[in-house]
Amino acid sequence: MECQIIPEKCIACGLCQVYAPDIFDYTEEGIVLFKNDPHALIVTVNSQDDDAVTTAYRKCPVRAIEIVKNDQTDS
Repeated sequence: MECQIIPEKCIACGLCQVYAPDIFDYTEEGIVLFKNDPHALIVTVNSQDDDAVTTAYRKCPVRAIEIVKNDQTDS
């Protein structure tokens, strides 16, 4: 799964870090960024973090988080 953040939509509510603290962090102004790659807007999420990121996506009141599930199968 890939996760994309849209910082210009973020209202600094803090919910994404509550639900996925290993993935999300904030700038000094409280705007969302990726904890392990602060300059990225899209990251690939480990499968162990899928549920937490999905919950953060669902709880975000302004949709500053988007997710893309990779449904590819190996041949």
